[in-house]
Amino acid sequence: MNVIKTDVLDVYILEPKIFGDKRGWFMESWSNKTMEEAGLHYDFVQDNHSFSAEKGTLRGLHFQKGEDAQAKLVRCARGAVLDVAVDLREDSPTYKKWVAVELSETNYRQLLIPRGFAHAFLTLTDDVEFLYKADNYYAPQSDRNIIWNDPDINIEWEIDNPILSEKDANAPTLRESDVDFKYEEK
Repeated sequence: MNVIKTDVLDVYILEPKIFGDKRGWFMESWSNKTMEEAGLHYDFVQDNHSFSAEKGTLRGLHFQKGEDAQAKLVRCARGAVLDVAVDLREDSPTYKKWVAVELSETNYRQLLIPRGFAHAFLTLTDDVEFLYKADNYYAPQSDRNIIWNDPDINIEWEIDNPILSEKDANAPTLRESDVDFKYEEK
């Protein structure tokens, strides 16, 4: 597995090795041993799978606050997405900075997002299946979001009118949110 640092602190692109032949292909999508050798320690406890029918669907910016915060490993198993992680850790050298990576069924890339980040993705094709590993269980009482087009974050989505859930369309700005993440230097 190739572990690639991004410009946002603690966010990594993972490129698995693909082994293929005339029958198809095989990849190891997660190896605790490989990650620990890279200095990355995660204990994933929940897998999630979503489906988005239409190109232009935007899900996010989502996070869980407090002790219920989640690190995520995400990948696109069908179709393609623009995947975004935003650093919400106050005092982080990359606070409010974001990284955007295309994840697709053909590039096999994954994005490893630590706790303290908001996450979102925009579907670039119809019929997208998206997989998430999380290191903490879903906790509805801690579930939060920030508006997708927040001017203080200024993500370059390259879309003006995405398809949004009611929850995401009515999300607060970062300034209005009760985000409480703090950066802790390692």
